Amino acid sequence: MSETQPHDGPDPQAAPQAFNTLALDAKLLRAVADSGYTAMTPIQAKAIPLVLAGRDVMGAAQTGTGKTAAFTLPLLQKMMAHETASVSPARHPVRALVLTPTRELADQVANNVKTYAKHTQLRSTVVFGGIDMKPQTLELKRGVEVLIATPGRLLDHIEARNCVLNQVEYVVLDEADRMLDIGFLPDLQRILSYLPKQRQTLLFSATFSPEIRRLSQSYLQDPITVEVARPNATATNVEQRFYSVDEDDKRRAVRQLIRERELTQAIVFVNSKLGAARLARAFERDGLRTSALHGDKSQDERLKSLAAFKRGEVDVLVATDVAARGLDIADLPAVFNFDVPYNAEDYIHRIGRTGRAGASGLAVTLVDRDDIRLVGDIERLIKKKIEIEAFELEDERPRRPPPRARDEGEGELRARPEREWRAAEVASARPLRPPVYAAPRLASDPFFDRPYESAVGTDASPAWEKSPAMSAPARGLSPNIRSKRKVAMLLGGGNG
Repeated sequence: MSETQPHDGPDPQAAPQAFNTLALDAKLLRAVADSGYTAMTPIQAKAIPLVLAGRDVMGAAQTGTGKTAAFTLPLLQKMMAHETASVSPARHPVRALVLTPTRELADQVANNVKTYAKHTQLRSTVVFGGIDMKPQTLELKRGVEVLIATPGRLLDHIEARNCVLNQVEYVVLDEADRMLDIGFLPDLQRILSYLPKQRQTLLFSATFSPEIRRLSQSYLQDPITVEVARPNATATNVEQRFYSVDEDDKRRAVRQLIRERELTQAIVFVNSKLGAARLARAFERDGLRTSALHGDKSQDERLKSLAAFKRGEVDVLVATDVAARGLDIADLPAVFNFDVPYNAEDYIHRIGRTGRAGASGLAVTLVDRDDIRLVGDIERLIKKKIEIEAFELEDERPRRPPPRARDEGEGELRARPEREWRAAEVASARPLRPPVYAAPRLASDPFFDRPYESAVGTDASPAWEKSPAMSAPARGLSPNIRSKRKVAMLLGGGNG
């Protein structure tokens, strides 16, 4: 049974509060100040006091509004009582477990935890699949208070006895709806069975499906639901445009919009891994610095592509929905839905990559005739009428200049550089007819060129009949068989 947060005092959504008004340790406040944050976002202002009070929380907010700090800061504060400089692994057991659906999100959450805990003695590490387990095992053996993990790789470490979870006090399910979408429910149930029954559980997500609410009833104790926006709402500071474009013209449309809007970077979302790889190669041929991000790439390749994009070394990141959840890319100006997502909720997460932390953003969805049903699903989810606009593509073919442009009434050539009008003359000249090639003459032979002459009635006879060896056939033999030649031989040879 869940309840809503009581609204006592001022509404934090109307008047954001400063972080120094919270009961946080000075080391944590210093780390927050180092990150450049002063005022809390609405989800942070509502959720942090509840987590500090020990309540189970279901937090729903628009993506990009600071959900990670909403659970990281209060959990670090509660673990400050166990802070120690001891190097003994036994003094650093796993006390907080954060589960995420994707490797990229796990790595990002781990970076945030390290940022907020950098002035403390609390340890943290991250484990996910796609890379060698040995370095992860060494980190776990050293002892960590905060463990961020994807479900599959965490089960691998549990079965290998690399980590013990019997002292876990806090569990966070980040983007839990996505974990259910990609089939992690059995893994979640196995992991939660290893944890103590008495624990504080937090569930944060941009959307709450009926399946998520059933999950909360099973694993959360009297949770408080905190929502700072209506469910499945899109960010208000993101300009959403839907353009009608044929499938074959979508790549040209993306290039044209990047040029017209003067976009420095963009993420282009597609529905398939093969489509992402092909589209990335095509954009690369168009002269755009492009990288692909999809599930068939190794984890090292995916992290390198993402890091290069964040550094500004890549103009276009072509990605599947592995990049749609939780990735925080500062000042991303635009996202393109090259393919309309099959799952309408993924649309909210995709466009949430832009317009983060209060900045404005652009979200363009390219729609062809086969996508109308999927657009209808998005309409029903966001409860908003979608207007599909016609998109006029520019003609990218080079235009041929007129042969000799003359001013009206004067018959004079326009004043143009000599090289320019001569190039126009050459371009407009009538193309030459292709040359006609004659068949090559074969070499003649007088003997074979002579007409046929019959030998009937003449004394001519074949040369082989004049041969002495063939003129007298042997007795009883065919005239076509040569007689044997006589050869001298020495036979025997006895002693005198």
